[in-house]
Amino acid sequence: MTQVRAIQVLTELGREGSFSGAAQAVGITQSAASQHIAALEGHVGTILVDRGVRPLELTEAGAVLARHGAAILTHLDDAQQSLDEIVGRQAGRLRIGSFPTALTSFVPQVLSRLRAVSPDLELTVVDDHMPALLPRLESGELDMAVVYEAAGTPSAITHRLTVVPLFEDPYRALLPVRHRLARTDRRLRLADLKDEPWVGGRPGSAWYRILLAACRADGFEPRALLSTDDHRAVQAFVAAGLGIGVVPGLAAAQAPAGVTVRDLHPGGPVRRIGVAHRSGGPVPAPIRTAVALLQQVTAGR
Repeated sequence: MTQVRAIQVLTELGREGSFSGAAQAVGITQSAASQHIAALEGHVGTILVDRGVRPLELTEAGAVLARHGAAILTHLDDAQQSLDEIVGRQAGRLRIGSFPTALTSFVPQVLSRLRAVSPDLELTVVDDHMPALLPRLESGELDMAVVYEAAGTPSAITHRLTVVPLFEDPYRALLPVRHRLARTDRRLRLADLKDEPWVGGRPGSAWYRILLAACRADGFEPRALLSTDDHRAVQAFVAAGLGIGVVPGLAAAQAPAGVTVRDLHPGGPVRRIGVAHRSGGPVPAPIRTAVALLQQVTAGR
């Protein structure tokens, strides 16, 4: 256990850059933190911390040990929670991540119900984009995450994660109210919009990769006037008549004045939304409860 505490100090030292910050994060004195690192260096036979720079930095050996140590600490934390759940000593904790459009639509209702059924649950919510959610989930920083993927784009879901499907979220077109296509109720094809100036979708983002794959399948590349992942900015530009947008359905649910929303023809881009947690071992009760509530709230979408 002494070595476990020393590894905790080392990982926090890498984050904080000082013995005082690491000590505060672990809940011990600065002197004790320094002694833990000195003892750990004696045990492994090499220097782990470069004390000659400010902020302090881990040596190459220290960084390697901290990286492996963080994974070990995560497994120990998971094991402790499982043991506590078995003997009934605590209600548990839940660290849930989500991409922004889910957070502004169905996730709050789920969290409200979760609070009602598990009032003692220690709940943490993290807002992040897809490229960061999955690594944070796999590293153990998150217990579960609301995620999505789409046909035609490489999946980032690995065998280390279990994904429970929730619903499909078709993309929809945003048009200025005076646009010629805003006056028709027919479903649009992406090719109908190929000559328009496009707004939204920062290159490299998951949103843009899904959209770009669908446009290329229809034989064209969208001509971007503005590249952004801010759905409010996209709606504002469309409302001003500066271009058109094609966004996930969740992002088009509350379009502002000046914007007409049109459905796309079947076969257009679609996000498959689900909830993911780490595979292997028993699923803790808080995760099981949250997954069930997500399924209830999103049923019928």
